[in-house]
Amino acid sequence: MDPDHLLNLPPRIIKHRYDRRDTILYALGVGAGQQPCNTRDLAFLLEDRLLALPTMAVVLAYPGFWQMEPQYGIDWRRLLHAEQSCEFHAMLPVEGEVRGELTIDAISDKGAGRGALLRATRKIYSEPDNRLLATVRQLSLLRGDGGKGGGGAMPEPLRTVPNIPADIEVPLVTRPEQALLYRMSGDRNPLHADPEVAEAAGFGRPILHGLCTYGFVGREIVTGFCHTDPTRLKSLECRFTSPVYPGDVLRLLLWRESQFEFAFRVNAPDRDATVIDYGRAVLSEVERE
Repeated sequence: MDPDHLLNLPPRIIKHRYDRRDTILYALGVGAGQQPCNTRDLAFLLEDRLLALPTMAVVLAYPGFWQMEPQYGIDWRRLLHAEQSCEFHAMLPVEGEVRGELTIDAISDKGAGRGALLRATRKIYSEPDNRLLATVRQLSLLRGDGGKGGGGAMPEPLRTVPNIPADIEVPLVTRPEQALLYRMSGDRNPLHADPEVAEAAGFGRPILHGLCTYGFVGREIVTGFCHTDPTRLKSLECRFTSPVYPGDVLRLLLWRESQFEFAFRVNAPDRDATVIDYGRAVLSEVERE
């Protein structure tokens, strides 16, 4: 990996046309419809009233597992998704064409044998009106690429959640085939499907995409605290702290920090593990008419 080369690359442009089937498939991939009598999820599943979950922005104009491509020189087998944040600027269309502009913003070298942090941003615009829909930022831990230098400015650290009992607890149930379903929305990293790749990366079996768990959280916040109005969710950020395995039953812990802001954490109680931490969701003050 050559950090100077990566930091000076021009924006990578990705154009993506999608339809209502893709919008429904994403919702299914993040757990919508698991409870047949939960009518809140139907807004994201039925064509006659269809809305797009805001977190679907993470798979729109998605360049695929770009870190795997040889021109980047990244040891992709040892890459871990560390943090994710999204700002949602406008309601996502349920179908249409979008354009993504991917840039590598910063690389922080932790030293030889300790890896490096890589910060990338993807801005998503609607076509043809060039309206900014979402800003997607990802922090990756490159465990095999330390000691090679870096550059660029890293963002401020995420804020910790309160050290008191949570105000709200919500179960999140993943299915054994959850990763195979979620990958149909575009994230084909074999770590989440191929046992041999997972073992080579140090895991006993394929793990769930961090962005799938992220989507579970976003869906629960939109349906549970935004009256199923996707425009109410303005931003969602978190750190991935431990792997989730398909089939895990998770617990979403929420702290209401104000009328329009939640801190959150996600635990896997059966393994006594925290899988998402430093989470924060910001809601808008105005509901859609």
